[in-house]
Amino acid sequence: MSGSRLSARRDLLEGFNTVSERHDGSLESYRQRAFDLLQNANFKQAFHLASERSEVRQRYGRHKLGQSLLLARRLVEAGVRFVNVNDRAANSQNTNSDSHETIFPRHKELLAPADQGFSALVEDLDQRGLLNSTLVVAMGEFGGTPKINGNAGRDHWPQCYHVLLAGGGVSGGMTFGSSDSIGAYPDTDPVTPGDVAATIFWRFGVDHSQEIHDSFGRLFRLADGQPIRAMFS
Repeated sequence: MSGSRLSARRDLLEGFNTVSERHDGSLESYRQRAFDLLQNANFKQAFHLASERSEVRQRYGRHKLGQSLLLARRLVEAGVRFVNVNDRAANSQNTNSDSHETIFPRHKELLAPADQGFSALVEDLDQRGLLNSTLVVAMGEFGGTPKINGNAGRDHWPQCYHVLLAGGGVSGGMTFGSSDSIGAYPDTDPVTPGDVAATIFWRFGVDHSQEIHDSFGRLFRLADGQPIRAMFS
């Protein structure tokens, strides 16, 4: 990132700081760490995908999702602690997983690149000795209705959906919990979003039960759940 762009971002941030905030003085140190990261040579080099071997780029898939997952691996390798890849950045509104209509042609386009890119990421992390120290989480914010709607799609359905975990000490090849016969409601070992959040914090070495204050002084727990320890060896 150029110095002028970084300076512009810092100026924009300072503009937001005119809004009253309550914090213990540590916020500025986190901001400085963020700016230091943006200027870090290893971090910037991670974005130069052209330097990656052609066969590796091909393995991830020459599509936006595959190359985004490759970038995720490069960022992990550069020391970035948390990386998010959004499938909507890789697919148009007509082919992302939020398929309220024409679900079958949409998912025909969606699933192949997702399978290719995700499997490449897990294999690549493993071959580089990074998988055991990296928790890979594939999830959405809710599921889809167990029955197809009148527009040949599925609508929002928060009662039951799945999350895929790899690496980070996960016991490979196992499943935890099950649904009823049509995937409408949990049947065994139900898990809440708070449990998933607590699991991620736990694997980061963060106490999920600790309480923090927001800018208004209100008290919140990091996660209202319990780590899913049975999934880890």
